[in-house]
Amino acid sequence: MSARILVGTCSWADKSLIDCDCFYPPEAKTPEARLRYYASRFPIVEVDSSYYGLPTEATAGLWVERTPPEFVFDVKAFRLLTNHPTPPQALTKELRESLGSLAGEKRNLYYRDFPPPVRDEVWRLFADALLPLDSAGKLGAVLFQFPPWFLPGRQSAEHVVEAKQRLPQYRVAVEFRNGHWLSDANRKHTLDLMRSNQISLVAVDEPQGFESSLPPVAEATADLAVVRFHGRNAEMWERKGATVGDRFDYLYSEDELREWVSPIERLAAGTREVHVLMNNCVSDKAVVNAAQMRALLGT
Repeated sequence: MSARILVGTCSWADKSLIDCDCFYPPEAKTPEARLRYYASRFPIVEVDSSYYGLPTEATAGLWVERTPPEFVFDVKAFRLLTNHPTPPQALTKELRESLGSLAGEKRNLYYRDFPPPVRDEVWRLFADALLPLDSAGKLGAVLFQFPPWFLPGRQSAEHVVEAKQRLPQYRVAVEFRNGHWLSDANRKHTLDLMRSNQISLVAVDEPQGFESSLPPVAEATADLAVVRFHGRNAEMWERKGATVGDRFDYLYSEDELREWVSPIERLAAGTREVHVLMNNCVSDKAVVNAAQMRALLGT
């Protein structure tokens, strides 16, 4: 294997992880202490808070200060930039003011609702917030997780490419939530789109058999590969009314994790770096499985 393989979890501050009292020591009572402790156990983490609200340079600077020199952060893109519904309250005061009456007329806003100058400002704010991580060499991938209704087609492909063009200095990774992107009819086109734009196609482990299910395709499409584990809780995956915790409440067996050792090693042979992230963030399930995966991969 030629690539560096980093294994961690999606978030270090999940409430159920903190509340379970089974990972953080009693003295880790503050966000700073918890991040420092997490970074002593794992080499990488995914920032999910940036999906819900635009991050800031000040916060990113604190993440830099509180982690070892080689620690890596993958950062989830702000929801507006991935065509998810975004409440006006998730925007900065200045952005809301620039939208005028539109900000008060709708419960949720979408990317298409924003005038081009305001879109430009959202992209600028998001990109600038990541500068402290990038300058410190701690920024891994910027993860664009698109919704199930984001279907293959010309406009969708253009938006994927726009994400890379808007953030040319960063490594962009894309996770689709609709299996049509990797269907027999569309797989080659999707892989070509990723490779031609040096965008990492995120490989996923998740429940199968749903229209939203992405098959577990592990293909190197850029110099960074990303694999995310969502659990296999098929009963709750698309159940109406299920919470995020319900959907991701799953503890992998060691045999299930072992299924991914060879695909991850193949990715490592064709890339410079592989990020393996556990998103089954309920209680300590993600950290337990991340530790097991590190042992299986020998990292």
